[in-house]
Amino acid sequence: MKSVALAIEERSPQGIATGIARLITSGDLVAGDRLPTVRDLAVDLGVSPATVSHAWQTLASAGLITSRGRSGSFVRSAPREWLPRRYRDLGASHEARLDLSRGTPDPDLLPVLGPALSRISARADTQSYQQLPDIPELHDLMRESWPSPVESITVTNGALDAIDRALSTITRFGDRIVVENPTFPPFMDLLEQYGLEPVPVHLDEQGMIPTEFTRALASSPAMVVLQPRAHNPTGVSLSPARAHELASLLRRSRTAENAVVLEDDHSGAISSKPDVSLASWIPDRVLHVRSFSKSHGPDLRIGALGGPRALVDRVVARRLLGPGWTSRLMQAILYELLTDPDSVAQVDAARDIYQRRQGEVVAAVHAAGGSMRAGDGVNAWLRVSDERSAIVHLAAAGIRVAPGAPFQLGEPGGFVRVTVGMVREEVAAVGAALASAATA
Repeated sequence: MKSVALAIEERSPQGIATGIARLITSGDLVAGDRLPTVRDLAVDLGVSPATVSHAWQTLASAGLITSRGRSGSFVRSAPREWLPRRYRDLGASHEARLDLSRGTPDPDLLPVLGPALSRISARADTQSYQQLPDIPELHDLMRESWPSPVESITVTNGALDAIDRALSTITRFGDRIVVENPTFPPFMDLLEQYGLEPVPVHLDEQGMIPTEFTRALASSPAMVVLQPRAHNPTGVSLSPARAHELASLLRRSRTAENAVVLEDDHSGAISSKPDVSLASWIPDRVLHVRSFSKSHGPDLRIGALGGPRALVDRVVARRLLGPGWTSRLMQAILYELLTDPDSVAQVDAARDIYQRRQGEVVAAVHAAGGSMRAGDGVNAWLRVSDERSAIVHLAAAGIRVAPGAPFQLGEPGGFVRVTVGMVREEVAAVGAALASAATA
């Protein structure tokens, strides 16, 4: 156990936790390794057992170690092996005073379900296999609110269901797929599952960087996957001007003339930015996905896929051989939520609150001497000197954030994702902690 003590440069609770975190990051300590007892390490370091105990609590809050009672404390194993690989890296196995790691909406800002549930009996048809997959009212409402004229729309079980179906029906093993970098970890897991090769393109404050996008198109990709608004994890939204530029580059490309664009508009209803789609310029090549988990409730599992009829029909036909359709009962609930004036007002209010929280947290970070750019929707992307140290530093303050590495392709840079949409109070304290963690 002396080797553990030798790796600790500072003998405060934070310094001890940081030293252990470095050993885990470097691989000197691996999942399942038993740590020294609190008393033994306290003797080796010449500190009180309470100091080591506080360090152990910080490491447990950061998800790095776990206690097994009298058996001791151990380096935590990857949680829930059934999860896809990058999902595991985001999994939470502990509680925090303020959890800003999950990328989920504030439950208090979701519309109330009770009134919608009380009105669906007239539309709830649970007895037939032969009805149309989509209830007509919801289908027509989607078409009216689509960001550009669309030939065909079908309802899906959320955004990832639509993206999964599109990838499985349109791409082939070995195809190259242009993706944003960073991007949503399940996208990378899906590409890996289908044997697809990601071609990463970095973002600026307006979306994919055109010069990098041009180079990516030279690889002859089969598809481009992007998030037009409230990008997860950065909070970036695609500007109309940048969308036009990317569409023009695609239209002129000779190496990507058959590439399909797949857009995931997962937070549109709570986005403060304009509705935008490349389909406004290249409608025959764009599949647009719209979902309502962030705005109306993650467990609704409702989304819609729209685009050229030839492409959408392929997805519908394949889906009929599996789940068949999205529950018409759930579709009826969503229709009520999208049309009831009270529910609409609740979602509109949530949009304004999320935008305000973004601005307040960023202002608090700047006031504490740090730097952070406001995002759109619920997430923001914080640059840090060292990801692991930042996570441990924030855990010591009772704050949990998501590590940046699972979101990144290639060599990961120093970032963490912060779900600022969950910061209801203590804004100044949160801003100060984030500013301090950035240089930890």
